[in-house]
Amino acid sequence: MRTEWCRAFPGLAGEVAEARHFVASLVEGHAPVDDAVLVVSELATNAVRHSLSGADGGWFLVVVGFGDDLVRIEVIDQGGEREPRLCDATQQEEGGRGLVLIAGCAKDWGVVNWVDRRSVWADLARGSA
Repeated sequence: MRTEWCRAFPGLAGEVAEARHFVASLVEGHAPVDDAVLVVSELATNAVRHSLSGADGGWFLVVVGFGDDLVRIEVIDQGGEREPRLCDATQQEEGGRGLVLIAGCAKDWGVVNWVDRRSVWADLARGSA
């Protein structure tokens, strides 16, 4: 059986820290907190920077799901023109490495697109670190 918790946040850069606190408080003792905080930080930042969630009146939703052996961290944003993708981590560009970091600590991750929103998720192994 899977249990989920969710919370909506205004699409403001300062709300990313609130999303980190929300996730950390839920996963402590269930999954590696540092990995969970990294995942939500990168996904929420991407939502605010690269989707319509960062526009006036925008929002993003953080969902934390607890399965038998996984914890899923999911950020649902209001969509945008560009599809989230892994960038070449060897490039000298300042940004663009967030999904590479997520792929390194998650068991799996993915993107689901709808007409007016998008979900980017990552699964972490259960267990504390």
